[in-house]
Amino acid sequence: MTLPLAGITVVSLEQAIAAPLASRHLADWGARVIKVERPGVGDFARGYDKVMNGMSSQFVWANRSKESIALDIKSEEGAAVLDELLAHADVFIQNLAPGAARKLGVDAKSLLARHPRMIACDISGYGSTGPYRNKKAYDLLVQCETGFLSINGTPDDQAKCGLSIVDISAGMYALNGILMALYRRERTGEGTAFEVSLFDSMTEWMSYPAYYTRDGGDPLVRSGARHATIAPYGPFVAGDGKTVFFGIQNEREWTSFCEHVLADPGLASDARFRSNPDRMRNQAALELLITDCFSTWNSSQVIAKLESASIANARLNDVQAFLEHPQLHERQRIRTVGSPAGPLDVFLPPVIIDGLDPVMRDVPAVGEHTERIRSEFGC
Repeated sequence: MTLPLAGITVVSLEQAIAAPLASRHLADWGARVIKVERPGVGDFARGYDKVMNGMSSQFVWANRSKESIALDIKSEEGAAVLDELLAHADVFIQNLAPGAARKLGVDAKSLLARHPRMIACDISGYGSTGPYRNKKAYDLLVQCETGFLSINGTPDDQAKCGLSIVDISAGMYALNGILMALYRRERTGEGTAFEVSLFDSMTEWMSYPAYYTRDGGDPLVRSGARHATIAPYGPFVAGDGKTVFFGIQNEREWTSFCEHVLADPGLASDARFRSNPDRMRNQAALELLITDCFSTWNSSQVIAKLESASIANARLNDVQAFLEHPQLHERQRIRTVGSPAGPLDVFLPPVIIDGLDPVMRDVPAVGEHTERIRSEFGC
């Protein structure tokens, strides 16, 4: 079976995470992705760490299955080669510093004017308009500007997200836009120029806490590992000292929890706990009651009781435990790809299509395919 994006050529003037992650997902499903890098040093994400046989874990994550061409796009020769690549591209992605793409004439609108069938995507920190349009932006800084840190952490301390949450969100919205634009071109023959910003991506993700704060009159309280607005939902310690998480999403589940786990059906109609707002107001008393009950069982027994009551639950794993997770290994969700540093184990993409295997080719060295690409395109 033909991969969904076979025959699509992507040229990406990319760095860091947001744009590379978007283009890697296109490569996963058959698109040819030509990554344009600085001669010598390449994408600066190559230097974030050296833990994967000398390669950066973040770079490996976002850059398998691509071809790398090293170009100085500010030089006359480099600009000419890039122009030739763009003449053959279906999709172009760039996330250069603010204003840089426009100066070089490779912003989305300029490219669409020259190549009417192209899908061209600009990824920026704050968008092309507004007072922050020229402000540099990195993941953690946009977490700050959008208020994410104010809702993340414990009541005493704010905390950044342990993942590149802003870059990931922007990369996925860029991917979404590219796929929509490809579908539109199939129907109309027309290309599309569009932009995605880190700030706007996190604005979408911050909608619920923003609406809650604006329309409820009070900001969300940082709740650590507990849910900020639902109870019970969070960590509880079992009798063996291990932590089990579970969550109650509706009154049907609350009734089942009281009957089958706490063995106290009457608690479901207790005035203190009858509805979720009631349980939030009396959260301390509720958690004490649950912890006292759980203290008589070990964590495996707690999980067994939650399962029998159809209550969603989880063990508190660290990353090493996740790497050993049976759900990964029994479903064979790990593949080995090549790289300049040798074979590397990576995770499969999350989309599963029956009968189709995603592309899982090598992580490229800087400029590994420069001569071959230049020869192919007559540069």
